[in-house]
Amino acid sequence: MPFRPGLLLLAALLGMAPALAAAEDLLQIYAQARAVDPLLASADAQRGIQRELSVQARAGLLPQWSLNAVDSRTQQEGTRLQQYSSNISQVLLDLGQLRNWDAAKTQLSAQDAAVRAAEQELCARVAVVYFGVLSAQASLATTIANEGAFAQQVQQAQARFDAGLSAAVDVDQARAYHELARGATVQARQVLADAREALVQITGQMPGALKPLADELPALPPQPQQPEAWIAQALQANPQLQAQRLNLDASEQRIGAARAAHWPTLVAGVDSANLRGYGVAPQDYGRTNTQLALRLNIPIFAGGATESQVRQAAYQRDLSREQLELGRRALVRETQAQYQAVQAGVALMQSTRAAVAASQQMLASTRAGQPLGTRTMTDLLLAIQTLANAQNAYEQARHRYVLAKLLLQQAAGGLNEAELAAVNQLLVAAKPAEDS
Repeated sequence: MPFRPGLLLLAALLGMAPALAAAEDLLQIYAQARAVDPLLASADAQRGIQRELSVQARAGLLPQWSLNAVDSRTQQEGTRLQQYSSNISQVLLDLGQLRNWDAAKTQLSAQDAAVRAAEQELCARVAVVYFGVLSAQASLATTIANEGAFAQQVQQAQARFDAGLSAAVDVDQARAYHELARGATVQARQVLADAREALVQITGQMPGALKPLADELPALPPQPQQPEAWIAQALQANPQLQAQRLNLDASEQRIGAARAAHWPTLVAGVDSANLRGYGVAPQDYGRTNTQLALRLNIPIFAGGATESQVRQAAYQRDLSREQLELGRRALVRETQAQYQAVQAGVALMQSTRAAVAASQQMLASTRAGQPLGTRTMTDLLLAIQTLANAQNAYEQARHRYVLAKLLLQQAAGGLNEAELAAVNQLLVAAKPAEDS
Protein backbone atom coordinates (compact mmCIF):
# COMPACT_ATOMS: atom_id res chain seq x y z
CA MET A 1 0.00 0.00 0.00
CA PRO A 2 1.51 3.42 -0.91
CA PHE A 3 2.50 5.73 1.90
CA ARG A 4 -0.24 8.20 2.86
CA PRO A 5 0.91 9.97 6.06
CA GLY A 6 -2.06 12.31 6.05
CA LEU A 7 -4.50 9.42 6.20
CA LEU A 8 -2.70 7.92 9.20
CA LEU A 9 -2.72 11.29 10.95
CA LEU A 10 -6.38 11.96 10.20
CA ALA A 11 -7.38 8.53 11.40
CA ALA A 12 -5.66 9.16 14.72
CA LEU A 13 -7.06 12.68 15.04
CA LEU A 14 -10.61 11.49 14.49
CA GLY A 15 -10.36 9.63 17.78
CA MET A 16 -9.16 12.76 19.62
CA ALA A 17 -11.21 15.62 18.10
CA PRO A 18 -14.60 16.42 16.53
CA ALA A 19 -15.25 15.70 12.87
CA LEU A 20 -13.59 17.84 10.22
CA ALA A 21 -16.95 19.30 9.30
CA ALA A 22 -16.83 21.30 12.53
CA ALA A 23 -13.07 21.95 12.41
CA GLU A 24 -11.71 25.48 12.58
CA ASP A 25 -9.22 26.76 10.04
CA LEU A 26 -6.40 29.28 10.20
CA LEU A 27 -8.52 32.25 9.15
CA GLN A 28 -11.17 31.51 11.76
CA ILE A 29 -8.55 31.35 14.50
CA TYR A 30 -7.05 34.61 13.21
CA ALA A 31 -10.46 36.32 13.32
CA GLN A 32 -10.96 35.17 16.91
CA ALA A 33 -7.50 36.40 17.92
CA ARG A 34 -7.84 39.76 16.17
CA ALA A 35 -11.09 40.50 17.99
CA VAL A 36 -9.55 40.09 21.46
CA ASP A 37 -5.78 40.46 21.07
CA PRO A 38 -4.49 42.86 23.76
CA LEU A 39 -1.20 43.55 21.98
CA LEU A 40 -2.90 44.78 18.83
CA ALA A 41 -5.39 46.75 20.89
CA SER A 42 -2.52 48.30 22.86
CA ALA A 43 -0.77 49.37 19.66
CA ASP A 44 -3.99 50.94 18.40
CA ALA A 45 -4.51 52.73 21.71
CA GLN A 46 -0.95 54.03 21.57
CA ARG A 47 -1.69 55.37 18.10
CA GLY A 48 -4.74 57.15 19.52
CA ILE A 49 -2.58 58.70 22.21
CA GLN A 50 -0.05 59.91 19.66
CA ARG A 51 -2.83 61.29 17.46
CA GLU A 52 -4.08 63.42 20.33
CA LEU A 53 -0.53 64.54 21.15
CA SER A 54 -0.25 65.73 17.54
CA VAL A 55 -3.52 67.65 17.91
CA GLN A 56 -2.24 69.23 21.12
CA ALA A 57 1.07 70.21 19.49
CA ARG A 58 -0.82 71.91 16.66
CA ALA A 59 -3.19 73.67 19.07
CA GLY A 60 -0.39 75.93 20.33
CA LEU A 61 -0.07 77.41 16.84
CA LEU A 62 -3.78 78.21 16.49
CA PRO A 63 -5.69 81.23 17.92
CA GLN A 64 -6.20 81.27 21.68
CA TRP A 65 -9.15 83.02 23.33
CA SER A 66 -9.86 83.36 27.04
CA LEU A 67 -12.43 85.28 29.12
CA ASN A 68 -11.74 86.49 32.65
CA ALA A 69 -13.87 88.01 35.40
CA VAL A 70 -12.50 89.63 38.57
CA ASP A 71 -14.60 90.86 41.52
CA SER A 72 -12.51 92.77 44.11
CA ARG A 73 -13.53 94.67 47.22
CA THR A 74 -11.70 97.12 49.49
CA GLN A 75 -13.21 97.35 52.99
CA GLN A 76 -11.42 100.51 54.08
CA GLU A 77 -12.34 102.57 51.05
CA GLY A 78 -15.68 100.83 50.47
CA THR A 79 -15.01 100.21 46.79
CA ARG A 80 -16.01 97.26 44.71
CA LEU A 81 -14.59 96.67 41.26
CA GLN A 82 -15.81 94.18 38.66
CA GLN A 83 -13.51 93.67 35.70
CA TYR A 84 -14.37 91.60 32.64
CA SER A 85 -11.67 90.96 30.09
CA SER A 86 -11.14 89.10 26.84
CA ASN A 87 -7.76 87.97 25.54
CA ILE A 88 -7.26 86.76 21.97
CA SER A 89 -3.81 85.81 20.76
CA GLN A 90 -2.27 84.28 17.64
CA VAL A 91 1.27 83.01 17.31
CA LEU A 92 3.01 84.61 14.38
CA LEU A 93 6.46 83.16 14.92
CA ASP A 94 7.39 80.30 17.25
CA LEU A 95 9.79 77.87 15.65
CA GLY A 96 9.92 75.73 18.80
CA GLN A 97 6.21 74.92 18.69
CA LEU A 98 6.38 74.39 14.93
CA ARG A 99 9.22 71.84 15.29
CA ASN A 100 7.36 70.10 18.10
CA TRP A 101 4.32 69.78 15.85
CA ASP A 102 6.51 68.34 13.08
CA ALA A 103 7.93 65.81 15.54
CA ALA A 104 4.46 64.87 16.78
CA LYS A 105 3.25 64.27 13.22
CA THR A 106 6.31 62.14 12.48
CA GLN A 107 5.76 60.09 15.60
CA LEU A 108 2.13 59.59 14.58
CA SER A 109 3.38 58.15 11.29
CA ALA A 110 5.76 55.96 13.28
CA GLN A 111 2.88 54.68 15.37
CA ASP A 112 0.89 53.93 12.22
CA ALA A 113 3.81 51.75 11.15
CA ALA A 114 3.92 50.18 14.62
CA VAL A 115 0.25 49.22 14.29
CA ARG A 116 0.99 47.57 10.94
CA ALA A 117 3.85 45.72 12.60
CA ALA A 118 1.51 44.60 15.39
CA GLU A 119 -0.95 43.30 12.79
CA GLN A 120 1.80 41.31 11.11
CA GLU A 121 3.01 40.07 14.48
CA LEU A 122 -0.50 38.86 15.26
CA CYS A 123 -0.62 36.95 11.96
CA ALA A 124 2.69 35.33 12.85
CA ARG A 125 1.66 34.47 16.40
CA VAL A 126 -1.58 32.92 15.19
CA ALA A 127 0.31 30.82 12.65
CA VAL A 128 2.89 29.74 15.24
CA VAL A 129 0.31 28.55 17.75
CA TYR A 130 -1.92 27.01 15.06
CA PHE A 131 0.85 24.91 13.59
CA GLY A 132 2.17 24.28 17.08
CA VAL A 133 -1.09 22.48 17.83
CA LEU A 134 -0.95 20.59 14.52
CA SER A 135 2.63 19.53 15.22
CA ALA A 136 1.69 18.37 18.72
CA GLN A 137 -1.29 16.47 17.32
CA ALA A 138 0.92 14.79 14.73
CA SER A 139 3.41 13.77 17.41
CA LEU A 140 0.64 12.36 19.57
CA ALA A 141 -0.87 10.47 16.65
CA THR A 142 2.53 8.95 15.92
CA THR A 143 3.18 7.94 19.53
CA ILE A 144 -0.30 6.39 19.82
CA ALA A 145 0.29 4.37 16.65
CA ASN A 146 3.76 3.42 17.87
CA GLU A 147 2.41 2.33 21.26
CA GLY A 148 -0.22 0.20 19.54
CA ALA A 149 2.38 -1.45 17.33
CA PHE A 150 4.56 -2.31 20.32
CA ALA A 151 1.54 -3.62 22.24
CA GLN A 152 0.84 -5.94 19.33
CA GLN A 153 4.46 -7.10 19.41
CA VAL A 154 4.15 -7.87 23.12
CA GLN A 155 1.16 -10.10 22.40
CA GLN A 156 2.91 -11.83 19.52
CA ALA A 157 6.11 -12.32 21.52
CA GLN A 158 4.12 -13.77 24.41
CA ALA A 159 2.29 -16.13 22.06
CA ARG A 160 5.55 -17.31 20.47
CA PHE A 161 7.08 -17.82 23.91
CA ASP A 162 4.07 -19.79 25.08
CA ALA A 163 4.40 -21.96 21.99
CA GLY A 164 8.10 -22.53 22.65
CA LEU A 165 9.17 -20.68 19.51
CA SER A 166 11.13 -17.89 21.20
CA ALA A 167 12.92 -17.00 24.41
CA ALA A 168 11.55 -14.99 27.31
CA VAL A 169 14.00 -12.19 26.49
CA ASP A 170 11.95 -11.38 23.40
CA VAL A 171 8.87 -10.81 25.57
CA ASP A 172 10.81 -8.64 28.00
CA GLN A 173 12.34 -6.62 25.20
CA ALA A 174 8.96 -6.02 23.55
CA ARG A 175 7.49 -4.95 26.90
CA ALA A 176 10.37 -2.53 27.46
CA TYR A 177 9.75 -0.86 24.10
CA HIS A 178 6.01 -0.79 24.80
CA GLU A 179 6.46 0.91 28.17
CA LEU A 180 8.80 3.48 26.68
CA ALA A 181 6.19 4.14 23.98
CA ARG A 182 3.53 4.61 26.67
CA GLY A 183 5.74 7.20 28.36
CA ALA A 184 6.24 8.99 25.04
CA THR A 185 2.46 9.11 24.59
CA VAL A 186 2.01 10.68 28.02
CA GLN A 187 4.58 13.34 27.16
CA ALA A 188 2.98 13.95 23.75
CA ARG A 189 -0.42 14.49 25.39
CA GLN A 190 1.14 17.02 27.75
CA VAL A 191 2.77 18.87 24.86
CA LEU A 192 -0.54 18.95 22.99
CA ALA A 193 -2.38 20.26 26.05
CA ASP A 194 0.17 23.07 26.41
CA ALA A 195 -0.06 23.89 22.69
CA ARG A 196 -3.83 24.18 22.94
CA GLU A 197 -3.47 26.45 25.97
CA ALA A 198 -1.23 28.68 23.89
CA LEU A 199 -4.08 28.91 21.40
CA VAL A 200 -6.49 29.76 24.23
CA GLN A 201 -4.11 32.51 25.35
CA ILE A 202 -4.19 34.20 21.95
CA THR A 203 -7.90 33.70 21.12
CA GLY A 204 -9.44 33.84 24.60
CA GLN A 205 -11.44 30.66 24.04
CA MET A 206 -10.87 26.91 23.90
CA PRO A 207 -10.46 25.84 20.26
CA GLY A 208 -12.23 22.93 18.70
CA ALA A 209 -10.63 20.64 16.16
CA LEU A 210 -8.20 22.30 13.77
CA LYS A 211 -7.97 21.49 10.09
CA PRO A 212 -4.63 19.81 9.33
CA LEU A 213 -2.46 20.20 6.26
CA ALA A 214 -3.53 18.26 3.20
CA ASP A 215 -1.53 15.21 2.12
CA GLU A 216 -0.24 16.85 -1.03
CA LEU A 217 1.76 19.89 -0.02
CA PRO A 218 3.80 21.74 -2.66
CA ALA A 219 7.38 22.24 -1.52
CA LEU A 220 8.67 25.24 -3.43
CA PRO A 221 11.75 27.37 -2.73
CA PRO A 222 11.20 31.04 -1.88
CA GLN A 223 10.62 33.40 -4.78
CA PRO A 224 12.79 35.29 -5.55
CA GLN A 225 15.49 32.72 -4.87
CA GLN A 226 18.19 35.26 -4.00
CA PRO A 227 18.39 36.00 -0.26
CA GLU A 228 19.73 39.48 -1.03
CA ALA A 229 16.43 40.35 -2.68
CA TRP A 230 14.51 39.33 0.43
CA ILE A 231 16.87 41.32 2.65
CA ALA A 232 16.49 44.41 0.47
CA GLN A 233 12.71 44.09 0.58
CA ALA A 234 12.77 43.65 4.34
CA LEU A 235 14.93 46.74 4.88
CA GLN A 236 12.52 48.76 2.78
CA ALA A 237 9.09 47.36 3.72
CA ASN A 238 9.32 45.97 7.26
CA PRO A 239 6.93 48.16 9.30
CA GLN A 240 8.81 47.79 12.57
CA LEU A 241 11.98 49.10 10.94
CA GLN A 242 9.95 51.89 9.32
CA ALA A 243 8.66 52.89 12.75
CA GLN A 244 12.21 53.04 14.09
CA ARG A 245 13.32 55.20 11.17
CA LEU A 246 10.45 57.61 11.77
CA ASN A 247 11.25 57.75 15.48
CA LEU A 248 14.80 58.76 14.54
CA ASP A 249 13.41 61.51 12.28
CA ALA A 250 11.19 62.71 15.12
CA SER A 251 14.13 62.83 17.52
CA GLU A 252 16.03 65.01 15.02
CA GLN A 253 13.05 67.36 14.92
CA ARG A 254 12.99 67.45 18.73
CA ILE A 255 16.56 68.73 18.66
CA GLY A 256 15.42 71.56 16.40
CA ALA A 257 12.57 72.30 18.78
CA ALA A 258 14.94 72.44 21.75
CA ARG A 259 17.33 74.77 19.93
CA ALA A 260 14.44 77.02 18.94
CA ALA A 261 14.03 77.94 22.60
CA HIS A 262 16.92 80.39 21.97
CA TRP A 263 15.01 82.18 19.24
CA PRO A 264 12.50 85.05 19.56
CA THR A 265 8.77 84.45 19.44
CA LEU A 266 6.17 86.87 18.09
CA VAL A 267 2.51 86.84 19.14
CA ALA A 268 -0.33 89.11 18.04
CA GLY A 269 -3.00 89.85 20.62
CA VAL A 270 -6.32 91.62 21.10
CA ASP A 271 -7.04 92.45 24.75
CA SER A 272 -10.39 93.91 25.89
CA ALA A 273 -11.36 95.01 29.41
CA ASN A 274 -14.56 96.37 30.95
CA LEU A 275 -14.74 97.97 34.44
CA ARG A 276 -17.84 98.25 36.63
CA GLY A 277 -18.58 98.83 40.32
CA TYR A 278 -18.23 101.40 43.10
CA GLY A 279 -15.16 103.52 42.89
CA VAL A 280 -14.83 103.50 39.11
CA ALA A 281 -14.53 106.90 37.54
CA PRO A 282 -17.76 107.87 35.76
CA GLN A 283 -16.00 108.26 32.44
CA ASP A 284 -14.58 104.71 32.73
CA TYR A 285 -17.67 102.98 34.07
CA GLY A 286 -18.91 100.33 31.59
CA ARG A 287 -16.41 101.39 28.97
CA THR A 288 -14.68 98.62 27.03
CA ASN A 289 -11.03 99.32 26.39
CA THR A 290 -9.47 97.36 23.52
CA GLN A 291 -5.76 97.03 22.90
CA LEU A 292 -4.02 95.58 19.85
CA ALA A 293 -0.53 94.34 20.57
CA LEU A 294 2.45 92.56 19.07
CA ARG A 295 4.46 90.81 21.73
CA LEU A 296 8.06 90.00 20.93
CA ASN A 297 9.82 87.74 23.40
CA ILE A 298 13.60 87.37 23.19
CA PRO A 299 15.03 84.67 25.50
CA ILE A 300 18.24 85.82 27.18
CA PHE A 301 19.07 83.33 29.90
CA ALA A 302 17.13 80.41 31.41
CA GLY A 303 19.59 79.12 33.94
CA GLY A 304 21.09 76.62 31.46
CA ALA A 305 17.81 74.77 30.97
CA THR A 306 17.71 75.43 27.22
CA GLU A 307 21.16 73.97 26.54
CA SER A 308 20.33 71.03 28.77
CA GLN A 309 17.18 70.35 26.77
CA VAL A 310 19.21 70.45 23.55
CA ARG A 311 21.67 67.91 24.95
CA GLN A 312 18.82 65.72 26.18
CA ALA A 313 17.24 65.76 22.73
CA ALA A 314 20.60 64.87 21.18
CA TYR A 315 20.97 61.90 23.52
CA GLN A 316 17.47 60.80 22.59
CA ARG A 317 18.46 61.08 18.92
CA ASP A 318 21.54 58.93 19.56
CA LEU A 319 19.42 56.36 21.37
CA SER A 320 16.96 56.20 18.48
CA ARG A 321 19.82 55.81 16.02
CA GLU A 322 21.32 52.89 17.92
CA GLN A 323 17.91 51.24 18.29
CA LEU A 324 17.44 51.57 14.54
CA GLU A 325 20.80 49.93 13.91
CA LEU A 326 19.98 47.11 16.30
CA GLY A 327 16.65 46.60 14.59
CA ARG A 328 18.27 46.63 11.15
CA ARG A 329 20.85 44.00 12.11
CA ALA A 330 18.25 41.80 13.78
CA LEU A 331 15.99 42.08 10.74
CA VAL A 332 18.78 41.08 8.36
CA ARG A 333 19.54 38.05 10.50
CA GLU A 334 15.87 37.09 10.84
CA THR A 335 15.29 37.40 7.10
CA GLN A 336 18.32 35.25 6.32
CA ALA A 337 17.29 32.68 8.95
CA GLN A 338 13.74 32.36 7.62
CA TYR A 339 14.99 32.20 4.05
CA GLN A 340 17.31 29.35 5.00
CA ALA A 341 14.46 27.72 6.96
CA VAL A 342 12.29 27.66 3.83
CA GLN A 343 15.14 26.25 1.78
CA ALA A 344 15.87 23.64 4.43
CA GLY A 345 12.16 22.86 4.71
CA VAL A 346 12.01 21.87 1.05
CA ALA A 347 14.97 19.51 1.49
CA LEU A 348 13.65 18.13 4.78
CA MET A 349 10.25 17.34 3.33
CA GLN A 350 11.89 15.42 0.50
CA SER A 351 14.34 13.54 2.73
CA THR A 352 11.87 12.66 5.48
CA ARG A 353 9.31 11.46 2.96
CA ALA A 354 11.96 9.22 1.43
CA ALA A 355 12.89 8.06 4.94
CA VAL A 356 9.28 7.06 5.64
CA ALA A 357 9.10 5.05 2.41
CA ALA A 358 12.40 3.33 3.21
CA SER A 359 11.31 2.64 6.80
CA GLN A 360 8.08 1.07 5.62
CA GLN A 361 10.00 -1.22 3.29
CA MET A 362 12.46 -2.07 6.05
CA LEU A 363 9.65 -2.94 8.46
CA ALA A 364 7.94 -5.14 5.89
CA SER A 365 11.19 -6.97 5.18
CA THR A 366 11.91 -7.38 8.88
CA ARG A 367 8.46 -8.81 9.56
CA ALA A 368 8.93 -11.27 6.70
CA GLY A 369 12.39 -12.29 7.88
CA GLN A 370 11.58 -12.85 11.55
CA PRO A 371 9.73 -16.17 11.09
CA LEU A 372 12.58 -17.37 8.90
CA GLY A 373 15.15 -16.58 11.56
CA THR A 374 16.98 -13.97 9.52
CA ARG A 375 15.65 -11.11 11.68
CA THR A 376 15.46 -10.90 15.47
CA MET A 377 12.93 -9.31 17.78
CA THR A 378 15.39 -6.47 18.28
CA ASP A 379 15.46 -5.85 14.52
CA LEU A 380 11.66 -5.75 14.42
CA LEU A 381 11.29 -3.38 17.36
CA LEU A 382 13.93 -1.05 15.95
CA ALA A 383 12.18 -1.10 12.57
CA ILE A 384 8.88 -0.10 14.19
CA GLN A 385 10.61 2.69 16.10
CA THR A 386 12.43 3.91 13.00
CA LEU A 387 9.20 4.12 11.02
CA ALA A 388 7.50 6.07 13.81
CA ASN A 389 10.42 8.51 14.01
CA ALA A 390 10.43 8.97 10.25
CA GLN A 391 6.68 9.61 10.12
CA ASN A 392 6.90 12.17 12.92
CA ALA A 393 9.88 13.87 11.29
CA TYR A 394 7.97 14.15 8.04
CA GLU A 395 4.94 15.75 9.69
CA GLN A 396 7.12 18.19 11.64
CA ALA A 397 9.01 19.14 8.47
CA ARG A 398 5.72 19.94 6.70
CA HIS A 399 4.56 22.23 9.48
CA ARG A 400 7.93 23.97 9.83
CA TYR A 401 8.10 24.58 6.08
CA VAL A 402 4.71 26.32 5.94
CA LEU A 403 5.45 28.34 9.07
CA ALA A 404 8.88 29.39 7.77
CA LYS A 405 7.28 30.78 4.60
CA LEU A 406 4.93 32.91 6.67
CA LEU A 407 7.72 34.15 8.94
CA LEU A 408 9.80 35.04 5.89
CA GLN A 409 6.90 37.14 4.63
CA GLN A 410 6.69 38.81 8.04
CA ALA A 411 10.37 39.73 7.96
CA ALA A 412 9.95 41.12 4.44
CA GLY A 413 6.95 43.20 5.57
CA GLY A 414 4.42 41.31 3.46
CA LEU A 415 2.58 39.16 5.99
CA ASN A 416 -1.14 39.89 6.08
CA GLU A 417 -4.51 38.20 6.04
CA ALA A 418 -4.14 37.42 2.34
CA GLU A 419 -1.01 35.36 3.08
CA LEU A 420 -2.90 33.50 5.80
CA ALA A 421 -5.70 32.86 3.31
CA ALA A 422 -3.19 31.35 0.88
CA VAL A 423 -1.94 28.99 3.58
CA ASN A 424 -5.52 28.26 4.55
CA GLN A 425 -5.97 26.74 1.08
CA LEU A 426 -3.37 24.11 2.00
CA LEU A 427 -5.51 22.75 4.83
CA VAL A 428 -7.82 19.78 4.51
CA ALA A 429 -11.21 20.95 3.25
CA ALA A 430 -14.21 20.39 5.49
CA LYS A 431 -16.27 17.32 4.70
CA PRO A 432 -19.97 16.60 5.23
CA ALA A 433 -20.66 15.22 8.66
CA GLU A 434 -21.90 11.86 7.34
CA ASP A 435 -18.58 11.28 5.55
CA SER A 436 -16.37 12.06 8.54
